[in-house]
Amino acid sequence: MSDTASRRSVLRLLSGATAVALAATSGLPPLAYAAARRPPAAGPRVEGLLTRLTLDEKLSLLHGATDPKHLGQAGYVPGVERLGIPSLRLADGPAGVRVKQPATALPAPVLLAAAFDPGLARRYGQVIGREGRALGQDVLLSPMVNLIRTPYAGRNFETFSEDPLLSADLVAEEIMGIQNEGLIATVKHYAMNNHEMDCDSVDVRIDEQTLNEVELRPFEAAVGAGARAVVGAYSKVNGTCARENGELLTGTLRDRWGFDGWVMTDWHAAHSTVAALIAGLDMEMPNGTYFGAALKTAVQNGSVAEEYVDRAVRRILTAMDDFGLLDGSARPRPDRNAAAGAAVALEVAKAGATLLHNRNGTLPLTGEAARTIAVVGPTGSLPFVSGGGSAHVVPDHADSPLDAITSRAGQGARVSYALGEDLFGKPLPEGALSAGIDPDGQPVAAGKTWTYDGALTVEDDDEWTLVIHYSGTRPKVLLGGVDLFPVAAGLAEHFTGGLVSTAPDGLAVRRRTLDLTAGEHRVEITAKGGAQGQTFRLRHATGATRAQDLAEAVKAARTAHSVVLFGYEDATENQDRTTLALPGHQNRLIEAVTAANPHTTVVLNTSSSTSMPWLERTAAVLQMYYPGQEGAAATAAVLFGDCDPGGRLTQSFPADDDHHPVAGDPRRYPGVNGVEEYAEGVHVGHRWYDAEGVRPLFPFGHGLSYTSFAYEGLRVARTADGLDVEFTVRNTGRRDGVDVPQVYVGPSPDLRLDQPVRVLSGYQRLALRAGESRRVTVRVDAHTLSSWDTKRHDWVLGTGRRTVWVGASSGELRLSGRVQV
Repeated sequence: MSDTASRRSVLRLLSGATAVALAATSGLPPLAYAAARRPPAAGPRVEGLLTRLTLDEKLSLLHGATDPKHLGQAGYVPGVERLGIPSLRLADGPAGVRVKQPATALPAPVLLAAAFDPGLARRYGQVIGREGRALGQDVLLSPMVNLIRTPYAGRNFETFSEDPLLSADLVAEEIMGIQNEGLIATVKHYAMNNHEMDCDSVDVRIDEQTLNEVELRPFEAAVGAGARAVVGAYSKVNGTCARENGELLTGTLRDRWGFDGWVMTDWHAAHSTVAALIAGLDMEMPNGTYFGAALKTAVQNGSVAEEYVDRAVRRILTAMDDFGLLDGSARPRPDRNAAAGAAVALEVAKAGATLLHNRNGTLPLTGEAARTIAVVGPTGSLPFVSGGGSAHVVPDHADSPLDAITSRAGQGARVSYALGEDLFGKPLPEGALSAGIDPDGQPVAAGKTWTYDGALTVEDDDEWTLVIHYSGTRPKVLLGGVDLFPVAAGLAEHFTGGLVSTAPDGLAVRRRTLDLTAGEHRVEITAKGGAQGQTFRLRHATGATRAQDLAEAVKAARTAHSVVLFGYEDATENQDRTTLALPGHQNRLIEAVTAANPHTTVVLNTSSSTSMPWLERTAAVLQMYYPGQEGAAATAAVLFGDCDPGGRLTQSFPADDDHHPVAGDPRRYPGVNGVEEYAEGVHVGHRWYDAEGVRPLFPFGHGLSYTSFAYEGLRVARTADGLDVEFTVRNTGRRDGVDVPQVYVGPSPDLRLDQPVRVLSGYQRLALRAGESRRVTVRVDAHTLSSWDTKRHDWVLGTGRRTVWVGASSGELRLSGRVQV
């Protein structure tokens, strides 16, 4: 943020400081005093502009339009040139700035969160903030802070955690990092947008206590950190569309928390004009269906007073003014510092790398284990940078893990590679298609339409996956009259994953799996060249080709001392997963390879939790999520022990599809008849496993080191605003390493409210040398010790004698004590 903007923010910060001071002297939770902080009045510059703006000009600031510069960002709001109001460009950016030009592709936010390091989250935000401004953007449509409630949610990799405290800590620091660089941060999706299936229509039913204690806490922290924009959720909340929900947009967000920015719709999520504007919605994106001509008509016919339009414009202009966009005081746009961005990307990927399983010290790879290595799996040779949808970034570069492992193993080592699982298909057998087509590269001239009517000859009954690669408009391919690759409705056509939808040479990819009988099958193809012309090709995979790939992987495994097998799952916005299992035939691949070589490490590039029926047969499992452009280097560094795996799980990993918080109850997910019930209440994530006595595959907070740690000397003391939990952490191993001790607090005996068995109340990331001990103090604030009282409609401190635990995870609690709150 510019120096001018910082000075303008002093009064806002002072008002917040006053609230905190009041809380400190009263013993009540600081955030309960957010209601004492009201947004200050707009400055004279903004009020002066409001008097000079015409109604049409005001309305132009309240909705999106087409960017004449076509920079590739998600949204654009035109300015008012005659009054010196600049346009706004709004870019997606959960893991880097999403525009046409290259940007630093950072690891997915879920990998950042695994580091349990708020300071690192701030540096992550600083990279995005600087690059956003360097790439011509004014507003970042990030971070996302909806909790991981269901393991199937397609955007779990875009957010942080299942835990409200951890999510709140991280989002606050990332926002400060972004905005300190002069880019306006947007927290999303407000609120209860916890999955993709039917998210634009589902009605989320949630009680007041759960709403405030669980889902809203990270949003409250984002507001406290100064976020100046909010994206509303697609869903309904307790019967009212989130974009029209006055209780959320005004009662909570503005009146109670003191939010002084603006609220915009998610893309194409507006449903009304007058109701939304009055409730507190300020901007429609990406167009003006409801806040353009329709709003002008509503003002002119008296359906809504112009003062509501002025209110929305004032909120937008005030934020712009605070960032120096109205008087030219914003700092000049910087140049990109690609090297600095890459350094942070590498640091985050190493810090969040989470070692889930390590039998007999398989990792790190040393000695003979590091001399003959077989790398297996498609994402062993292809860099898996990011998930799909709005999280996809064009990276500066991205090396393959195979190259990084080969380089790190060094001269004299033998590193082999086997595909194992074919993502993009093999050329069709010669003569499989009748004459008239080149299936491995059929050109279509610009402005021409090319057609084909022939036959595919299948030798044996088999399961076929037909794959099309294309450079222009997707050709229409009919097999026996069935359209193999139909155009999907809405965003599903565009958001198809960060890995499987693009071939290594950049061509777009679609695939279809079906059973084919031996014999001839009619094939009809229509392809358009468009303005530039295009090339397409047809590929395939069958049971026979898969068996060949599997056999080659097993052969490679048998001839190596160690195997590093890369597993993948490609998640994207606009669709949920249907199972926790790895897609395709990967489970079979892992089982075959581990049977051939017990020294097999599985590296997972997945969006969220994964079931692992093969776990006990593996030597090690390393969770890398979507590790960004430096993911290959980070993975190699962890595998060879150049750094300690520093990550811990920010979500519980269920054992299977039948044992997790929403399993077996469609009312909880995805909903029944358009209604979804958050019936688990405050028992979200790891709290549910504790409450139900269900053992997860891996608990929240779990992660192994290459060394070992001991905890001792617990002391818990009351403070003016919470607790100080003091203990010693000792590195008892022979290597330097990273530990993340976690503090949990049990329920209050004095509150007649539903309470979890224990809640995460604090944590600290530590790097300790071999043999080093350190005394640690984790502070637990009064807000964390409080519950939401639905009778008072406010926070109430959980007094009485409470249990405090210190553990290596929610499932491994090593120290405990009692304290009177």
